[in-house]
Amino acid sequence: MTTLHVTEADGAGVLVEGETVKALGSYEELAAAHPQARVRRWPGILTPGLLNPYGPEILEHTYHPDPREADTYGTVPIGGERAREIFRADPSRLGASARRGVQRLFAHGTVALAGELRAKPVLEVAQRSGLVFGGRPDRLPGPVSLSPKPMVLLPGLTVGGPARFAVFDVADRADLVAKGASTCVATVVGGRLVYRGR
Repeated sequence: MTTLHVTEADGAGVLVEGETVKALGSYEELAAAHPQARVRRWPGILTPGLLNPYGPEILEHTYHPDPREADTYGTVPIGGERAREIFRADPSRLGASARRGVQRLFAHGTVALAGELRAKPVLEVAQRSGLVFGGRPDRLPGPVSLSPKPMVLLPGLTVGGPARFAVFDVADRADLVAKGASTCVATVVGGRLVYRGR
């Protein structure tokens, strides 16, 4: 199926076919050339997506509670010694926590991770999700976060390249930096819509 993703703030359009970017341009030119394409309209701007340098810290060293565990663990991610205790008590929780962690990453426009994942269940979850792996900077920018600063955007989309990008409900990139990655409204990985905010 061919899908045309269009954003309001910047007027950008990306035509996706399967896992690949088929064309880039404005809505008008892409819709005219591909009238059969399904159209998805988003507020904000289209970006190539973010790289989060804290892959191991977010997926291996943080417990992401299942909503059904809210009475016991709450709803926010748990780090530090408490997370280690949870994983020691039941190592099978690691893979399920990583799946929920990947969903949190997608909800923040992350399409790539840096840092070496060493736990086999976590690595398998990350690979199956379609996240790509990038180099980790020698010096990490600050505290572990789903919206790290400074933000690291991937290189621009190219025709024939992978359909991997994120849409943020902001006016421009400066607004994205000011408001953070929680403004993500859509993330596409491998041509699939893996997160939709609204």
